[in-house]
Amino acid sequence: MDDIDAMFSHLLGEIDHLSQSLTSADDRSGVDADSQKSTISIGFTDLNESLNELEDHDLDALVADLRSKSFVQESSTNEGNSSLTANQTSPPAMTQEFKPAVALPTPTTESSRLMKTNQPQTKAEKIKLALEKLKEAKVRKLIIKVLMSDNSSKTLMVDERQTVREVLDNLFEKTHCECNIDWSLCETNPELQIERGFEDHEYLVEPLSGWTRNSENKIYFVSRPQKYVMFTDPQLFYLWKKKKASMSGTSSQDKELLIKEHFGGSTLIVPDLEGTLYLKEDGKKVWKHRHLVLRASGIYYVPKGKTKSSTDLASFIHFEKVNIYTTSNYKQKYRAPTNFCFILKHPCIQKESPYIKFLCCDDEHTLLLWVNSIRIAKYGTVLYKNYQAAVKRVSTLQTLQAADRSNGHTPLASPHPSGSPPNSTNVENYPYEPPPDFIPPPPPGHTQD
Repeated sequence: MDDIDAMFSHLLGEIDHLSQSLTSADDRSGVDADSQKSTISIGFTDLNESLNELEDHDLDALVADLRSKSFVQESSTNEGNSSLTANQTSPPAMTQEFKPAVALPTPTTESSRLMKTNQPQTKAEKIKLALEKLKEAKVRKLIIKVLMSDNSSKTLMVDERQTVREVLDNLFEKTHCECNIDWSLCETNPELQIERGFEDHEYLVEPLSGWTRNSENKIYFVSRPQKYVMFTDPQLFYLWKKKKASMSGTSSQDKELLIKEHFGGSTLIVPDLEGTLYLKEDGKKVWKHRHLVLRASGIYYVPKGKTKSSTDLASFIHFEKVNIYTTSNYKQKYRAPTNFCFILKHPCIQKESPYIKFLCCDDEHTLLLWVNSIRIAKYGTVLYKNYQAAVKRVSTLQTLQAADRSNGHTPLASPHPSGSPPNSTNVENYPYEPPPDFIPPPPPGHTQD
């Protein structure tokens, strides 16, 4: 019995440790590393077996304790959301913090009866519930502020299991906007003057965790007509060598055949894109011409004195650990030949770094080709699955909205797409405008001519 009591004490200690791990990084820095390691090794060594060895009354007490902690965390989260909404100067994303436990209201007779009915009865059920609660306690959570183009915002709590698609669905419900596949979540970095649309399959917490604590980065809910342009107009990428006039009359059937040919097979076919771009030399504001070739694994260049054959190509960058970002006003910031630039960098790089690759295109159409062709090469068929899921989800929501309108319900005003002011033209009037569709504000203290 002494061993069981000791084991139970260790489990409670582990629960406390998990609760403390959700506090800020400054609070965690004071924890002794050796004692922390000891707690983890005891609490999580064959946890399933440890729970099985507990007596029923000890297991009941553990489940009750886990439930009470879960309730306090949810209450604390609701209070945090209220405070964030009231204070619009709060950071756009922050780690969730929990307040000390407060006295819980005494349950009524009816609620006690319902709770007793829903409680697990067998030991196996209790162990399963305990494991689920322990797993839940370890999930990373963030409270984020999503900005709209009309200067309003929505405060959400997201955890590491939620994809961007799920967050978008949540925003559809909160904003009551007209649903279409173009809506996106975008991050902006004013210091680098860049922006990127999150892909629907990404887990939102992961890229946000790379932001620095005092970051000026922001998250926007905007409409990006280029988000799935590779599926709405696949001829732009797979027939790019043809004249634009000949591609404008591509029929819907021909587009479907192109998508099936390049995305429907066992392997993805990446656009055979190549061309001369400007490349910024490391540490200098000098841009030089370089003939680049796109492949599924990355971008390659033709060394001086070599031919364009595959055997002569040299690697410029691989896509595994980098993301692509569009830029704003690089002609002024870096003396770029044009403002049609994009960069490739690791998501954790938040300031100027020699590990950032800067590229510049001659015109908007070339920028559109390269940015979205790189997305195709990097994400492959996952991008097509995102598109199919978005079309299906939007179709369902539009059906529900149509039913509401037929019942006399008027939808709320939707946020204005692409950062446009309230009286501007709707985005559908210019469906092929290439990125960037939202220009991030300049860094503090920076003035534009």
